[in-house]
Amino acid sequence: MPDVVIERTTVDDWQTLIDLVRTRGWRHAYSLSGKPKRLPAAAEMVAAAAEGKASELRVWPVPDVLAIFRVYRAVSIDFDVDLRELQGQERLDILVAFLKAIGRALGKSVLMTPEGCGRPDLGFDVAADRAVRMSDPRG
Repeated sequence: MPDVVIERTTVDDWQTLIDLVRTRGWRHAYSLSGKPKRLPAAAEMVAAAAEGKASELRVWPVPDVLAIFRVYRAVSIDFDVDLRELQGQERLDILVAFLKAIGRALGKSVLMTPEGCGRPDLGFDVAADRAVRMSDPRG
């Protein structure tokens, strides 16, 4: 699964993400240490992560497309998407729209890298206000 990251974030950015999930009406589920819970305020999620508790927010922007946000710390928003759910142009367009919505709400770039690799392939570039390919596919 590719890693998606938004860097240089704060607790307020996490709260903006939570508010976006709610206002867009995206289906979501929150769990703390594997137990389903109500979706708390961002400060509570980040505090739980600081205590070593596994804090996870699952978001479905559309049915059958899942983003899994794992709360590690306030300074970055990290999530995964499953490429098997993103086959075809229509599904890719859904991912791009999702990245754009998040990036625009936060006013920050959203970068997607292959799992474990630091060089982004695709992302929402906040300065360009569009999704862009960030690496040369020829290597």
